[in-house]
Amino acid sequence: MIAIYTITSGLHDEAAVKAVSDEFLQSIFPDGGYEFKGADFSTFGLEADLNIIYIRTGGAEGIFKELLPGMLDAGVGFFTLLASGKSNSLAASLEILSYLRQNGLKGEVLHGSPEYISRRIALLEKVAVARATLSGTTIGIIGKPSDWLISSTWDADALLDKLGLSLVDIPMEDLVSAIGRPLDGLRGAEQIYNAIKQIVDERALKALTIRCFDLLTAVRNTGCYALAQLNTEGIPSSCEGDVPALLSMMVSRALTGRTGFQANPASIDVETGEILFAHCTIPFDLVDEFCYDTHFESGIGVGIHGHYPEGPVTVFKISGSLDRVFIAEGELFRNQYEANLCRTQVWLRLDPADARYFLTDPIGNHHIIIPGHHAALLRVFCNSLDIK
Repeated sequence: MIAIYTITSGLHDEAAVKAVSDEFLQSIFPDGGYEFKGADFSTFGLEADLNIIYIRTGGAEGIFKELLPGMLDAGVGFFTLLASGKSNSLAASLEILSYLRQNGLKGEVLHGSPEYISRRIALLEKVAVARATLSGTTIGIIGKPSDWLISSTWDADALLDKLGLSLVDIPMEDLVSAIGRPLDGLRGAEQIYNAIKQIVDERALKALTIRCFDLLTAVRNTGCYALAQLNTEGIPSSCEGDVPALLSMMVSRALTGRTGFQANPASIDVETGEILFAHCTIPFDLVDEFCYDTHFESGIGVGIHGHYPEGPVTVFKISGSLDRVFIAEGELFRNQYEANLCRTQVWLRLDPADARYFLTDPIGNHHIIIPGHHAALLRVFCNSLDIK
């Protein structure tokens, strides 16, 4: 739901302002789709997914400043200001946004053609819904991150403060105990899935990551099938205890509704922008066909060789401290299979400048590949958190 609140200087004639305002809002919302709250801010931040403050005239700055403490008490951290081209609406909005920034607060002025504003509002609404979906989520960390993930750290305070995410550590022994007597092959992989699902239900987890390589020695099998199935069921799950990769999967799913493929580059051509990504697990809902194989590094257990349909994709990675992001749109143009790589192998074509990022300033090695082009939506989300 979208709520429209208004601020108007008392120096302006209300009847004239209302006529202009009604026409302006009608041009942006020709089919309705919003609730008009007017100057009553008593429910601001409490009911709607997206709260828009329509600065109808100049001279509204002081009124906004008086209302601000109440809006902050409602937990609003990002302010969406709507400005028309009439009655000094834009000038007042810019002064208000500058004031917000001076005080460490975030916001955006919506101004331009009705079509542009409408598209921007649609993106902001999706971001607001995604942030509400993520808030209150409990993430399970089963075991510690794999020893080789030396840069894939996270800031638990930032995740809680900015996104409302809570992390809970779960000893690997709890999972091994839940698995019980290990079985071989696919039956054993399903056994691991059932044990993880038991922990998910008992701990009320909405997402998880697992130090999966420990399973190779503990139960002579892998978590690849379990993670593929959990992701398919809508429970974001990452490999190797990689919290930043999991965070990226959670954010992209909340925004797009699509599952992401956690993979790492295996080969890069910075001149053409072509990159080979690979990993041994891929969610079943991302592929049009698949077969079971062994896990690459160990040659045991169950890995998944899936065929990811060719077409537009977005590569996404957000840092665990919520201070860096990588977003690039491209095309998945080929699947391959070679025995000396992780089992699902896909070739992407990105802009060469985006490909060079991996060799000059990467956010770890794992990145998330999402079907479709979603860069604009992901950037709006990250901008709302001041992530560059």
